[in-house]
Amino acid sequence: MDLVILVATAALLEYVFFGYQVGLARGRYGVEAPAVSGHPIFERYHRVHQNTLENLVIFLPGLWLFATSVSEPIAAALGAVFVVGRAIYARLYVKDPASRRLGVLLSFPIGLILLVGGTLGAFLD
Repeated sequence: MDLVILVATAALLEYVFFGYQVGLARGRYGVEAPAVSGHPIFERYHRVHQNTLENLVIFLPGLWLFATSVSEPIAAALGAVFVVGRAIYARLYVKDPASRRLGVLLSFPIGLILLVGGTLGAFLD
């Protein structure tokens, strides 16, 4: 379970880092709290942070379910792909939101695979 814990921690630290980037972007682009709109680049950082939160709600329970009912090593490997996918998503989305496809494909489906696979694994075990 150690690898799964490391992957979950990496995903959460990545989310914290994205939040930090939002704070930096607020200062850089002059968007005062509590506003969440203003400069387009700030809005991209904000969307990356919010979208990552939306994905974590599926990913983290799915990671745990898959690890406990199917396979810890496979859960950790899929989870690592998710974390890398979110990093790619963030970089591409901030650069150009239309280019985010690779990051989406490396993260969102992984969350669903972990959730559905883990749930099925629990019932088929």
